[in-house]
Amino acid sequence: MRAYHTQNGTILEFEGTFYTSDLSWNELSRSENPRQLALESIDHSAPAPNPLDQPQSLLPPIGKQEVWASGVTYMRSRSARMEEAKEAGGGTFYDRVYEASRPELFFKAPYYRVSGHGGNVRIRRDSGWDVPEPELTLLLSPTGRITGYTIGNDMSSRSIEGENPLYLPQAKTYDGAAALGPCLYLPDGALPVETEIRIAIRRADQLVFEGSTDLGQIRRGFDELASWLFRELTFPEGCLLMTGTGVVPPNAFTLQAGDEIRITIPPIGTLVNTVAAD
Repeated sequence: MRAYHTQNGTILEFEGTFYTSDLSWNELSRSENPRQLALESIDHSAPAPNPLDQPQSLLPPIGKQEVWASGVTYMRSRSARMEEAKEAGGGTFYDRVYEASRPELFFKAPYYRVSGHGGNVRIRRDSGWDVPEPELTLLLSPTGRITGYTIGNDMSSRSIEGENPLYLPQAKTYDGAAALGPCLYLPDGALPVETEIRIAIRRADQLVFEGSTDLGQIRRGFDELASWLFRELTFPEGCLLMTGTGVVPPNAFTLQAGDEIRITIPPIGTLVNTVAAD
């Protein structure tokens, strides 16, 4: 089952058919069992059009929730961040985090800074080295239970973070730095470890970068990440947690205005964003 947040309300996809629902997005997001709640809300007499046919109507799959993120959960991310920070003396920080029991968790965005499918993302005007990070994103209930999944684009300034690891909030949190979509995926079980995460970046209709990984490459379990996040934080409306990236472009690559970023996780769909020209 998939749930789409649209300007006209919630649309549910079940067994290939789309239906309207009277569920509010916050009601769905804070539920301890949103799949069952969604199934019970389907109006079988009111089929709906495919919301992907009208991407301008799609909203990001978030209500009043916060977006948090995890770092250094894949070996590739560990290596990339050690490289970018070594001249500032912070190279070993990320190696230690990768091996530590405590994960790296940081605040990414409030709901009003999140773009959706078809929307724009941004690179900072004071940054010269910028990349997207494709990430499976968890929907967590108010009790910390994993109840759904979506696709996340964790935009990052590698130049700012590499200058000093203490600049991480500025490298990660700014207007246009997060995108989620195209939907909320509500399966009846956990995603298999073979699940792929793919990214493709096109510039003037030319493919300039592509890469992939799978969930079997992540070092930390999703329940583990959720449990650390909820240790000293409460989320009355639930929250979303990006789980880290295993795909990082080479050091010579940086995003440019007009680039199209496509992140695909097959059970969920494809999140498409364009880098805004500021």
